[in-house]
Amino acid sequence: MDGFMTALRAEIYVALRSHSTRLVVVLPAIICSVQLLLASFRNAGEQAREALSGQGFGQSSVAGADAWGALVDAMSTGLTLIGLMLVAYAAWSFAGDRDSGAMRHLLIRRVSRRALVAAKLVSAHIVGALSVMLMLFIIILVANGLWEFGPVVEDGYELIGTQEIHTEIRLGLILALIPLPTAIALGMLVSVSTSSATQAITAALGLTLALDIFKGLMGDVSDYLYVSYQASLINASYLSDVSRLVQGFSDVMIDPAALQLNQWAPWPQMLVLVIASLIVVQYRKL
Repeated sequence: MDGFMTALRAEIYVALRSHSTRLVVVLPAIICSVQLLLASFRNAGEQAREALSGQGFGQSSVAGADAWGALVDAMSTGLTLIGLMLVAYAAWSFAGDRDSGAMRHLLIRRVSRRALVAAKLVSAHIVGALSVMLMLFIIILVANGLWEFGPVVEDGYELIGTQEIHTEIRLGLILALIPLPTAIALGMLVSVSTSSATQAITAALGLTLALDIFKGLMGDVSDYLYVSYQASLINASYLSDVSRLVQGFSDVMIDPAALQLNQWAPWPQMLVLVIASLIVVQYRKL
């Protein structure tokens, strides 16, 4: 435990002074804010064109759909960026210290290899939590400044109420966050298995993107893979369904079995990846 705390204090000390860590925390919030601004400009432009051309006259309008849709889409973008950046960050953390020689100083202070891996995993989770919280805080703040949020209404008929929207968004966020620890564990396993930081980052991102691309070709097996429930470039997470639900679409099919798998399937995979990292690091040349 003493070795773990020593390693963790060192990780936090370095993280607080690292530009890479600041980038992981801040960049998703900035990109999502820009996305919201662009969505607002696009909506305003479409409304202006419809008003000038008279195309909107006589057509039904859905109040509130654009605002909620833009907000959830920004959340999906942020979580996609955070997932990729955390994989790269975890892959770089161990391999980078090994390349720079900083790892030897910790090992000389009687920090075990396993304690060092555990400390880096905890540090990556802390960075991920800060990134998610900052992203959500900023985009909610920006979205509230751009739109007025309320129930989604079409021609005076309420399609979905504010309370229901909040419930769906909260569930979608929780389900999309569950796979992130597994993604971090994958990055750490690649980090301890490769021989350089460049190899680690390239392999971790390549493997993550490959899983994302091929998950649609794996049939029922994909239901048990964490990437199927993570917000990603090919987004099949429940949060993508929430984007349509909060806009009042009634044709969204929700599979309760898939939601249950989303809740428990990533955890065994994370455990296997962490155990594999702790085993592999014992036999790697540092």
